[in-house]
This record gives sequence, C-alpha cells and structure tokens, in this order.
Amino acid sequence: MENGLFFRRRLLAVAVSALAWGGAPLAFAAGGDPSPIKIAVFNFELDDFSAGAGIAGNAAADLEHLDQATSEARRLLAESGRYSLVDVAGAQGDSVRERGLRQCNGCEAALAQRLGADQSFVGVVTRVSRTEFTVRFQILDARTGAVVANKATDLRMGADYAWSRGAASLIKNGLLN
Repeated sequence: MENGLFFRRRLLAVAVSALAWGGAPLAFAAGGDPSPIKIAVFNFELDDFSAGAGIAGNAAADLEHLDQATSEARRLLAESGRYSLVDVAGAQGDSVRERGLRQCNGCEAALAQRLGADQSFVGVVTRVSRTEFTVRFQILDARTGAVVANKATDLRMGADYAWSRGAASLIKNGLLN
C-alpha cells in the first residue's frame, strides 16, 4: 500500500513538473517507462509576404525546400526517441493538400487525432524578403487542441536552401534540448 502511494505521488510530481516547464505530460507505459509520443508531422508550409510574392521565385524550388524541412523535422523527431511518427498520408482536406493548415485555426489537432496521433506538428516558413525568413512550428495536443509548443527563429541574409537547417536548429535547440 505504501509503495503504491509513493508511485502515485512520484507520477503526479513528474506530470506537474512537465507542465510547469511548458511541456505536455509524457505518457507512461505499463512498466513505468516513458513511451514515445505519437506525433503527426504535416508538411511545412510557406507564407510569402515578400514584395514579389506570387510573381517572383520558383514555386517548384520552394516546394522542394519545404519538403527538405519536413523531412529533416521528421528525422530529428523520430531519432530523438521521444516521438513516434504517425503517417499523415491519409490526411484529407483542402488545408492539407494546399499546405494551408497554418490558417485553419487548429484543425490539424483533429486531423492528427483521426490519424491516431497524440499531437500535431505544423511548420511554417515565412518569407519576409528574398533573404529574410522566419521558421516556426506549433505542436498541438490532438485531443484538446491546446498548444504544447510554439517556437520560431529568424534567418537573416539566408537563402531558401537554409530552411531545413533553420527547422533543424529550432527543433534541436527549442524542443529537444
């Protein structure tokens, strides 16, 4: 009886500590070992506010760089051991197809839950000018839609091929550290 009370108090202390530091409580397997969080990592999206938005640049190259950022994010999260990737290929809807989840007011959480994930991840590259970008991501709890993490970084005097490096740095230093 005393051991059971100790275990419950310890579990509560860990959950409170995780919440106090801005994270979500980890799920625990039957043996008390932390289990990876199932996360749906959707494709990175581009928000282009530059003067030449829509007329300058190369849409195919932009998609390639966004795909590289997505691949790097998925790789880092999977290799961390803290996350288990959920396949998002079955996600339906215009927001997914057109890379517009950033504008759907949290609909990605419900999509992630339908896919069997605990959390959703949406990354966005915002182009301010041809050499100035912001890379950000937001993770939502799939069940409640609550924000679990929201991180951003600036890339100044950079280029579009640096988007994946910006995403990697942000994930390594802002989420996995």
